[in-house]
This record gives sequence, structure tokens and C-alpha cells, in this order.
Amino acid sequence: MPKDLESIVNDYSYTQNRELSWLRFNRRVLEEAADDLVPPLERLKFISIFSSNLDEFFMVRVGSLLDLSLVSPDEIDNKSGLDPAEQLQAIYEAIPSLLEIKGQLYSRVSTLLAQAGVQDLSYDDLTAEEQAQVDDDFRAVVLPVLSPQIVGQRHPSPRLDNKALYITALLRSKSGKAALGFVPCPASLPPIFPLPESRGRFLRLETILCHWTPTLFKKYTVEELCVISATRNADLSFDREKFEDSDRDFRTMMTQMLKKRANQAIVRLELDRRPSQELLRLLGESIQVQTHQIYCDSAPLAMGYVYGLENALPEDLRRSLTYQPYTPRWPEDLNRQESMIEQIQRKDRLLFFPFDSIDPFLKLLEEAAERPDVKSIKITIYRLASTSKIARILCRAAENGKEVVALMELRARFDEANNIAWSKMLEEAGCKVIYGMENFKCHSKLCLITLQDKKGTHYITQVGTGNYNEKTSALYTDLSVMTASPSIGADGAAFFRNMLTDNLEGNYQTLWVAPYGLKPRILALIDEQIAKGPEGYLCFKVNSVTEREVIDKLRQASQAGVEIKLIVRGICCLRPGVLHQTENIQVTSIVGRYLEHARVYVFGRGADAKYFIASADLMTRNLRRRVEIACPIFDPAIQDQLRYLLDLQLQDNAKASFLQPSGAYLRKEVHGPRIDSQAELMKTSLHRPEPDPVPRPNRSFFQRLMALLRGA
Repeated sequence: MPKDLESIVNDYSYTQNRELSWLRFNRRVLEEAADDLVPPLERLKFISIFSSNLDEFFMVRVGSLLDLSLVSPDEIDNKSGLDPAEQLQAIYEAIPSLLEIKGQLYSRVSTLLAQAGVQDLSYDDLTAEEQAQVDDDFRAVVLPVLSPQIVGQRHPSPRLDNKALYITALLRSKSGKAALGFVPCPASLPPIFPLPESRGRFLRLETILCHWTPTLFKKYTVEELCVISATRNADLSFDREKFEDSDRDFRTMMTQMLKKRANQAIVRLELDRRPSQELLRLLGESIQVQTHQIYCDSAPLAMGYVYGLENALPEDLRRSLTYQPYTPRWPEDLNRQESMIEQIQRKDRLLFFPFDSIDPFLKLLEEAAERPDVKSIKITIYRLASTSKIARILCRAAENGKEVVALMELRARFDEANNIAWSKMLEEAGCKVIYGMENFKCHSKLCLITLQDKKGTHYITQVGTGNYNEKTSALYTDLSVMTASPSIGADGAAFFRNMLTDNLEGNYQTLWVAPYGLKPRILALIDEQIAKGPEGYLCFKVNSVTEREVIDKLRQASQAGVEIKLIVRGICCLRPGVLHQTENIQVTSIVGRYLEHARVYVFGRGADAKYFIASADLMTRNLRRRVEIACPIFDPAIQDQLRYLLDLQLQDNAKASFLQPSGAYLRKEVHGPRIDSQAELMKTSLHRPEPDPVPRPNRSFFQRLMALLRGA
């Protein structure tokens, strides 16, 4: 569609570009490093997270846009009216200001850490004795694995590995001719070298190499040095047509596709200082990047060292510089000694990670693996921990004769290799592993346990918002409901039958299943609230909002007077507060200690409200191109828990920001008590012990919590 016609069809007055919205989210991550209430080493971690987020953004989103600009240069973004080249230009222009903030915050946090004794040293900061020790380490450990290279007629430009560090030298021969020298930072060496007998003083590997690089090019004069890092396009697009005549299985194809990632085009070149024009010109010629793709960053270019630094510190020093340790609690309404299956059969159960432990779910799987009346365990897997207890329990269940079916998504970006390895282990243990649908990633979070006894077939169904990953369950906020509902269990069984037969259009009684059954139901329930006008209410807690049809429907609801509360951690292409368009919509974003990852949908108020938890964000890819599941919450006590969570986050004034009509974010002003929703949840359990085996509805606990929170 021509661009001028596209602008007539789409109204951009209340929407914004997803890439620019994402950059604003990453800025909010970076701003956590400016919070004086966050411990210094945690502030350094937020700078590191900002950096790794930006790395992935360039590898995936910028890489995709570059490809799109070549393949389909006239394709228009339906939220901003920009073509791929215009989006790229806007991205490249937005980056320098973010790097300036990053550099300022890095300097500030480094000063705080230095005051505590944690110092990132230069070679000149060392005593003579320390210099001698570092020199000995260099000769014994570093020098033997170095591969310095000169770029010249007989020495082609080196192939720069994605995100690897290189010391780059401007060399001058005796005849006055300029050349480039490269010294790769060996990946086999640790990124930092703590000084012996030191409680926190260290040198980064690139600091040591910069000092010694002049000695590696003895026939030349080293006139200038800088550290560089290249970011490559890592968008991995799987083209099934290339393999239609092949007998190889899907796992083999994915393994081959992974090898291509290392050879993609460079989308960004980072330098740790501003170089001379001569060095900049030589770099551009050698690496073949354009000027607007080159960025200078005064902070370290690779900040993954922060986590190794934390582990290298003495315990007392580490504790003084990091968050107070938090151990996820065992829910008070679950008995450690009693059968998990029997407790779930009495009443639906909710886990809220990381405040609740994942152990009750592990106990459920372990029990299912051993009970003779359990006949099968079926599960969808998107990301697993590298040392997954869940996968090992599934293997044990298969070895015990249970039917174990794992619907594993091998295309989980950057986890492909880990998932390939686990799929092999599961198959070797006797599990049946299938790899999802062609053209549709399976992102749903569903585990179905089937039991059979004299009374018939029964189900225990677990539906979640996050991955089956013990590591991220301690870092991400996610919801997990476990239920013995016959209708949900029957839908779970139908879901796996459909997935095993490549049927994406199955019918379900209670579960909402994308790509065909989720978005229509969301739109239909929004329509129900539109019909109520000002009495209507909608609340969505998600990670991102990008789907244009949902955005337009929310705009319609706002125009009808419906009160709409959105809690959106990351991308939000809807701009709230736009006159006559979205003035009844409020968008809150929370960035804190834990990554907000849970998805909750609420339609209506009071006794008529409908609650769902889901694996899907309100994104085009989730609603149209992935297999996702939303599960209704019928239990009144769990509905109360979800309502409390949402109300608490909407009152957060410590870690929350408001999205403005312009697309910018403003921190909430603190009026009265400071409310940090994550900190409150660490102090206050959502659960109360069951007084007896027969559950009785009791809402006063949550009402009291909300009253206390409001200062009543």
C-alpha cells in the first residue's frame, strides 16, 4: 500500500513505533542505576542489563529492520507510518543520548563502589609490586593465547566475532604508512583479574591488553589504541522450503541454522573512546560499517564481568553492596507433608514467583512421576534451565513407565542449543518429544497430569505465565495456577491431541488458545465492557502491547467511557491520555528488582469480573503467530489474590512510571507512604493457612491488606 494511502487508513494520533517504545523501556532499566536506594553493585548490574538488552535489540530488532529495508523497503509500520529505513534512522539517532546517560551513571556508580573498596583499576593505579604480579600473569597466562594481527596486503581484515572485544591499534611504519592492528581478547580467559590479597581491586582483561599491545607490534609505532566490539545481525529466520526434499529431522535443521548466526552482517560497532579521524576512517574501511553505526561508549563495552566480580568479592563486602537475600517462601496454604495432588483436588492453588517457591510444582511433578494412578504427563516447554530439575523429573517419569509428552519449542531465541540438548536427553529417557507447529512458535505454558482409577479419568492441570525454568522463577514475577477442574483438564487433553496432529483450530470449552481462539475472545469481552459504558472496566497486566486491532478496540472502549488500566512493563504502542481517543486509559510501567513477567487479563468489576492468566502479551506475534494459552480463574480466593496484586501495582509510587500522551514516561510522584509493590510482596504473603481440609471462602484477609496499603 502506498505510504500516503496507508496514513489515511491508519490513525497514528494515539499510537507509537514499537522500537522507539522499547528504547524508552530500556532507558527505564538504566534509570534504576540512578536510584540511591538501590545498593551500588545492583546499580552496576542494571547498567549491565541495559547493555545486554541493547545488544539483543541490535542483534534482533535492528537486524530484522535492516533485512526488511532490503527485501521490502516500502513496508509501513502500522503504528507510526514509518518505513524500515525511517525506523532505522530514528533508532540510530536515539542511541547516543542513551549512551551518554549510561556513561554518566557508570561513572557515578563506579565512584560509590570505589569508596567501598571495589575498584576497576588502570595499570597506572597499581603499585610496583602489583604491576610486577600482573606482568607475570600476562606472560604466563595471557600471552600464550594471544593472536595479534596486522591488516595489510597479505593480512586481510579479521572476521570480528559477535560482541567479542578487540584491542585495535593505529600503527605507523618507519616509512610513515598507517596500518591497523587487532588483538582479540581471548574468550578462554576470565574477563577480570582480581588482585591477590585484595578485597575488591581488579583489572579488566582489556585493560591489561591495552597496556601490553605496543609490545606486540615491534616493527611499528603504536600511535593510538581503543577497544572495539562488533554487533552482528542475529535474527534467525527459518525457511522450511530449503529443506522440503530433505530426510533430516527438524532438530538437525535448527542445528544447521544456528551456525549461520555467527556469519550475519555487522549492525553496530562500539568503541570505548572517541578515535582520531584517521583511525575512524581505517576502521570503517576495514570493517565496512557506516558512520551512523559507530558509537563511542565511555563505560566498558562488555559488562557481563559484573556477575563474576560479585562472586569474587568477600561475602561481607558483597552483602553490603547487594540486595538483602530473599528466599522464596513455601505457600502457607500448602502442606509440605501432604500429597500435592490431593491438595489441588480439594481447591485450586496459585503460586506467584519469585515470592512463592517453585518447589510445590516440583513436588507435584515428583509425585506424578511415582504414583501408580498417574498415567501420563504432558507439558509444553519453551525455555529450560541449563540444569533443569523439571526435565530430570520428566525423564524419571518416563523411566517409570509413564507416558511423557514434551511439546518443545526449538526456536526459543538464544536458547535453541540448550533446548536441542534437552530434547535429546528426554528422548533417550523414553519421552515423546515433538517440536511445535510449522510457522507457529509454541509459547504456551501448560502441564497436564492424567490420573485413572476406578471412578474414571481425572486431571491435574497447571497453567502459567512463565517458563518451566527454576532459575528464572527466582528472578521473574510469574503466576502459576494448579487446578483439578474437569473442564480445564479436558481442554488440556484436547490441546495436546490437537498439537500432536497439527491442528491449530481445535475447539475448547474454557481455555483460550492462540493463534485462532485468543484474540477474538479478548475483543469480544472488551465489547462487553464497551456496552456498559462508564460502568465498564478493563485491566491488563502484560509485558508489551503492539497488536493494532487490540489497540484500536481499547481506544473504542475509552471513547465509550470504559475505565482502562494497563500495567505494561515494556513496549506499549498505545499512547494514553490523547484527547477524544484514549483519555480514559492509564498505562503504568514497573521496573524493579525482579523482571515483571506475569500476564493477567481482567474484564469487569466486582462479582461479574472475569479473570484470566495467560502466556500471551497483547502483541501481534503472540496473538497471531504463536500457540498461546489463557486460562480462566474461577476460584474466588485466587481472584482476590489477583485483584490485590493489580491494585498494589497500580498504587506503586517507588518503581512505577506513567506513560504520557507524547510517548515519554514520567515517574510517579510520591504522596504519602512510599509503595514499592515488589518490596511489599516480599514482606506480605498472599496465602493464609487452611484452617481445616475443607476450604471456606474468606476475602477479609486481602481486604485488610488493601486497607492497610491505602492508609485506612
